[in-house]
Amino acid sequence: MGMQQVTTLECTLCEAEYDPDQVIYTCPEHEGVKGILEVKYDYDAIDDAFDGDLGGPIESQWKYEAFLPVAEDADVVTLNEGGTDLFDAPNLSDALGVTTLVKDDGRNPTGCFKDRASSIAVTKARHAGRDIITCASTGNAAASLSGYAARGGMDCRIFVPGDAPTGKLAQPLVYGADVLAVNGSYDEAYDLSVQVTEEYGWYNRNAAINPFQVEGKRTVGHELADQSIDRGHVPDWVVFSMGDGCTIAGAWKGFREFYDMGYVDDHPKMLGVQAEGASAIHDAFHEHDDVDDIADTVADSIAVGRPRNTVKACRALEQSGGTSVLVSDDEILAAEKLLGSTEGIYSEPAGATPVAGVQTALDRGIVDEDETVVVVSTGFGLKDTESAEKATGGVDRIDPDIEEVEHLYGTAEEAAADD
Repeated sequence: MGMQQVTTLECTLCEAEYDPDQVIYTCPEHEGVKGILEVKYDYDAIDDAFDGDLGGPIESQWKYEAFLPVAEDADVVTLNEGGTDLFDAPNLSDALGVTTLVKDDGRNPTGCFKDRASSIAVTKARHAGRDIITCASTGNAAASLSGYAARGGMDCRIFVPGDAPTGKLAQPLVYGADVLAVNGSYDEAYDLSVQVTEEYGWYNRNAAINPFQVEGKRTVGHELADQSIDRGHVPDWVVFSMGDGCTIAGAWKGFREFYDMGYVDDHPKMLGVQAEGASAIHDAFHEHDDVDDIADTVADSIAVGRPRNTVKACRALEQSGGTSVLVSDDEILAAEKLLGSTEGIYSEPAGATPVAGVQTALDRGIVDEDETVVVVSTGFGLKDTESAEKATGGVDRIDPDIEEVEHLYGTAEEAAADD
């Protein structure tokens, strides 16, 4: 059976429409992959089908199955992704100077936010009768897709830039994927994955062009809206790091849907945060003339020089009344340590980037001290331990001698007196 809730795929540039039951990635009326497609829905049909307990528990993103673009008879491939906690963060709030909550999506099955999209990708690929699935990735999408491909019994072939963190490359190898490290940038790996898709007919999970991947990511917006009902108030800001732009676009779409359907009475402003060395979406949103397609940042998950979902990301910022800011690599690493040392949440650099963005936004008067902010951590810290060592300075190495401890902390008597 088809997807009764999905009406069409619409080009974001020319509004041409395409059959949502076919395998199509971008509008062929535009050069390359510029014609990004948007999934359109019949919200009356969704409202009739949705029977979730709003404000109640969220076991996984499939609480919102009525919103998701899968056929009624689809054999869903899932590892119980989504349903991540929204933590009060009193210590972080004190450190930043604004009430802050943390949505920790590093707790997803493969350790990153992208599991929300990978579940949809493998489900769609299997339903389309495809045996091989592929994507380009700086690391997280590779690990995520590989895990879900294994779960779904599919072959997986991944293209990554040669400098991707080794911790992230080990994960897809364990999941049984072929990992092809391209001697070049993420953008070159991306272009190769698109070419391979056209030549070999493999199913492409790349979230920036596969229109259904953003739809999986938008469940984080559904969850945040749902959790706002439970808490009794909608946050003033929701903060994401931005790479290709599809994550913040999806999150805004999900929250906006709950607002438009009357499930919540307000919506947050979206704050997008990019690294100074990979600032293309920020530059486009603020109409800067010096747009640079070079990506150079410690936050490899958002090291994207040519974002494919700039249009959707900028729309999310504009429609929500939000904006974007830039942060330095030093600020990102400091934020990684701050998040860990205040709240016990271990994020990779891209996952901690929103914390740095909140500090910048406060300093610039974008966020007010009496507002409430949600930062979304998108990846678990063990994916990039090398950056963690840079953030912390590493371990203190000592000889097995009590005097070594006394040198650091004083004698036991002195330490007791200090307490």
